[in-house]
Amino acid sequence: MLVSFVFSDESGKKLRPAVVISSAAYNRSRQEIVVAAITSNVRRRLFGDHPLTDWKGASLLFPSVVTGIVRTIKQTMIDRKVGNMPRPEMVAIDVKLRQSLGL
Repeated sequence: MLVSFVFSDESGKKLRPAVVISSAAYNRSRQEIVVAAITSNVRRRLFGDHPLTDWKGASLLFPSVVTGIVRTIKQTMIDRKVGNMPRPEMVAIDVKLRQSLGL
């Protein structure tokens, strides 16, 4: 999906791919979803980032990294859905998010 992410210093925003990281139960019971940003900047990797091995399977155009940058948005703010994240990638993203959040 494509979602507008505000820069951490709030100086602007950028439309970028994102992956839903909130559970289906959460998404059904609320008007919001929790997403993690995806970037094609594969050279800069920070703690909590997960480089996608199957970025094509996720319908992304370039090699990409799921970042530790998370955002809660209204479901109506989704610009459009572009693909599905393969299950093995979601498991790896879960591990990285747990490490980042200390869970």
